[in-house]
Amino acid sequence: MERVAFGVLGPVVAESGAGPLALKGPRHRAVLARLIVARRRVVPVGRLVADLWADPPPGAVGAVQTFVGALRRALEPERPPRTPSRLLVTEGPGYALRAEPDAVDAWRFEAAVAAAAGLPAERALTRLEDALAWWRGPAYAEFADEGWARAERSRLAELRLQAEERRAGALLALGRAAEAAPGLEALLSGHPLREEARRLLVLALYRQGRQGDALAALREARSVSADVLGMDPGPALRRLEADVLAHAPGLDLPAEPAATAARLWTRAAAAYDRTVATGARARLAATVGLIRNLAVTGGGGLEEARQHRLAAVTAAEEMGDPELTARVIGAYDVPAIWTRGDDPGLAARLVAAAERALAGLPSSGPSQDAARCRLLATIAVETRGVRSPRGPEAAREAEAIARRLDDPALLAFALNGTFMQSCTRAGLAPRRDAIGAELVELASRHDLVTYEVLGHLIRVQARSALADFATADRHADATDALSERHELPLAGVFTQWYRAMRLAAHGRPGQAATAYRAAAARLHGAGMPGLEGGLLPLALLSLRLASDEPPSIDPADIDPGLDWGPFRPWTEPFTLLANGRPADARAALHALPEPPPDLLYEACCVLEGHAALRLGDRGALRRAHDRLLPAAGELAGAGGGLFTLGPISLHLGRMSDALRTLGEG
Repeated sequence: MERVAFGVLGPVVAESGAGPLALKGPRHRAVLARLIVARRRVVPVGRLVADLWADPPPGAVGAVQTFVGALRRALEPERPPRTPSRLLVTEGPGYALRAEPDAVDAWRFEAAVAAAAGLPAERALTRLEDALAWWRGPAYAEFADEGWARAERSRLAELRLQAEERRAGALLALGRAAEAAPGLEALLSGHPLREEARRLLVLALYRQGRQGDALAALREARSVSADVLGMDPGPALRRLEADVLAHAPGLDLPAEPAATAARLWTRAAAAYDRTVATGARARLAATVGLIRNLAVTGGGGLEEARQHRLAAVTAAEEMGDPELTARVIGAYDVPAIWTRGDDPGLAARLVAAAERALAGLPSSGPSQDAARCRLLATIAVETRGVRSPRGPEAAREAEAIARRLDDPALLAFALNGTFMQSCTRAGLAPRRDAIGAELVELASRHDLVTYEVLGHLIRVQARSALADFATADRHADATDALSERHELPLAGVFTQWYRAMRLAAHGRPGQAATAYRAAAARLHGAGMPGLEGGLLPLALLSLRLASDEPPSIDPADIDPGLDWGPFRPWTEPFTLLANGRPADARAALHALPEPPPDLLYEACCVLEGHAALRLGDRGALRRAHDRLLPAAGELAGAGGGLFTLGPISLHLGRMSDALRTLGEG
């Protein structure tokens, strides 16, 4: 059964992966809304009749049955005749909507607000802003006057206000008082008696150096409370007023205790520099450890690490010791999540060095086996996105050695290599999901934090490909929690892109486009050119190609002046068609190679298929169709966790129809 999502944070809507569902008239929507309010519980037919009509007409029960039948056809269009519904079910004296907990935006909103309460400020802010963006207007907007909706509408409105207050509190905790104040002022204009919002506004104004405005906000609270309630504000606001007048130190944001750590770092580095000889092997090994840690500190650190890594390997080779070279190469076990390299030239030189070290290692012994495993894993990781037998072969051998040695850190590194080589064809998301699950379990048990983050990110990607966003959400949240706790900022780049993609997958292209641009801005300077190149224009193009109608492509969508990066060959046919050059477009289509073995394999196949559709090219259509077929149940492109072109089944259906029209199948 295709998943159906329901929206009640605004007018009542329902949508499937193919787009919005037609719910017919207002009483059909009322029945659906009333069942959502019941939260999976049975609503007796008599109760539905009483809620739908102040004075029920003759045949009201039959009318309700008609409404339910029409809703079932809309919600489960593929259900065979005379088979029971699994979503809108008949049970006992009435009906129930058995929607999943994350299928109703109001239920997801409630869960998100509750989850944010236990998160660090930065993650709480992200969660709350995402959740508040789901609102499209007042809850159950068209049923504002219905008694059965009144309590639920009031409850959700209160929860929304609490979420706004918590968002402001998170901004204040992050030192962003100027961003918090406007939202609080807007909230108080409609709800002047909310003392928590007033308290937060006073703090926001005070922390901007606006003591007079803070006191004015407190005077306004006293006046409103006296006029409306005939009493003074509560004790929290009265204490706050005294603190503002006294410039109490507790009103300021506490400073971070970074100075002690900085002094310790300086002293330790100086001591090491004094005591360890310049040419010592220990110094080279320590340098590689520093480079490895540098790589996960952020974009600048990652770029610096890449520059110094090859120099360290070259220095090790100059010492003429293959085992030392193997240790230096293998020590850089920085988890890799993106299956396209950032510097192909550097990768090729590292692979060549690893192959030389492998050839020079002694043939046996546990330490030599571990070194061999690390070299093979390095080869598997550094040959990602390249179609050759060496990468998969190295990944298999590294994993086998690691399992035999029963070394958790070694196995985590080897599994990273296996993951990097797991995109050789379409439809391998379940395999990657299994790799991610093993990494999470292994790494959490043995305190391998960076690999635990990797495992969660792999599962975000794989579960997205399988349209299981509830599970993907949990792993995105786990990623954010670990990256916050252990200062791993680059992980947040991927979860931000994931949450933008989630908007697109749930039919919100306008919000998704804005979110994609924000995610791209954060990616800029993150030190990941293999990820960044061409990503934003491709993500924006995906919003049009994901349409359930045969999409028309605006020339602006495929502007050749944009940075299409490695995806340019797959967009070139569209550019040429838009410029009135169909013969050149067909030549460009025929020149396309098989997509690289990376996480966007299916996305490139979809682009090829769409170009073939426009050109009526049977051979290219058949090729794209057959390559995509193993992934028929997945979302195109979502395996990268960045954007999606919609259900692969939708694209396969269009290609099959075109092939029949062209005289095949």
